[in-house]
Amino acid sequence: MTTPLALPTPSHTVGPFYGYALPFPGGGRVAPDGHPDTITVHGHVRDGDGAPVPDALVELWGPGPDGELPRATGSLRRDPVTGGFLGRDGVRFTGFGRVPTDADGHWAVRTLRPGARGQSAPYLAACVFARGLTHHLFTRVYLPEPAERLAADPLLASLPPERRATLVAAPEPRGVYQFDIRLQGEAETVFLEFT
Repeated sequence: MTTPLALPTPSHTVGPFYGYALPFPGGGRVAPDGHPDTITVHGHVRDGDGAPVPDALVELWGPGPDGELPRATGSLRRDPVTGGFLGRDGVRFTGFGRVPTDADGHWAVRTLRPGARGQSAPYLAACVFARGLTHHLFTRVYLPEPAERLAADPLLASLPPERRATLVAAPEPRGVYQFDIRLQGEAETVFLEFT
């Protein structure tokens, strides 16, 4: 008697899988609608071979333009009939965004330009979840300006120039920045360990 060939299920592959319940409508729309300090940060999540990671989840947190961390309790709205999420209210800035990558490993967030805090250059804190990672990875997304703040940032100053470059987003026209996340291999993004 032959055993039928079974198709792989999530238990046959390395998980966990984040795309099912964690993304929410408007997760990448962090900035209030029409705010003048809105920027777009986007990029690709790539594995060690440079292939896109199509089912990663990227979370970003950041201060407002004044450098202060938001104190808003949340901006998600629920549908009173179904109880499901309708998305953000479009008014409050919470500083938090969560977006899945698409089939090409691409992600994008619209947020407010972060202000500097203390000696640090302006940055967004980022967390990456992906299948095969037993623990999520933390990094920072620094904006390339002002250059004098980048030079004085304690974390960036502690890294060799080639490693430092993996934390600085590339400017594009009209308030858009590209920040690719490389999970391992050549040009691997610098990841931070918190103890």
